[in-house]
Amino acid sequence: MTYPRPAGALRRRSAQAYANVGLETKVLSANPQQLISLLFQGALAAIAKARLHMQNGDIAGRGTAISKAIDIVDSGLKASVDTEVGGEVAENLVATYELINRHLLLANLNADEKSLETAEIMLKNISEAWQEVTTRAEATPPAA
Repeated sequence: MTYPRPAGALRRRSAQAYANVGLETKVLSANPQQLISLLFQGALAAIAKARLHMQNGDIAGRGTAISKAIDIVDSGLKASVDTEVGGEVAENLVATYELINRHLLLANLNADEKSLETAEIMLKNISEAWQEVTTRAEATPPAA
């Protein structure tokens, strides 16, 4: 039995549903370090979408994408920092996340691609450092 190919909006919804299942599977099977990596990926993807919307003059789309990035940075990345255990380094990381969110807000308020780029660069730098640290931790055998 064959099924007709879904058309237009139905095809997009089907593809989105499939992507959501894939993301849900990744989240459910991820360890805490991988979850942080997924948050970085999500925030950077939202920034990329915001850039496209900004270039196309889509104010609502830009606002939605930037709001998503801010939410991921604030409620995901910043909220996961343990300042009691991490001390000054953790406090600096929280301050950096707040600065990223400030740049994102300015990018949205002023349709400022430079602020968006600054936030993206800062987030990429932290993401790359996170990847390096977690890769090293996974490669290092546990102490006996």
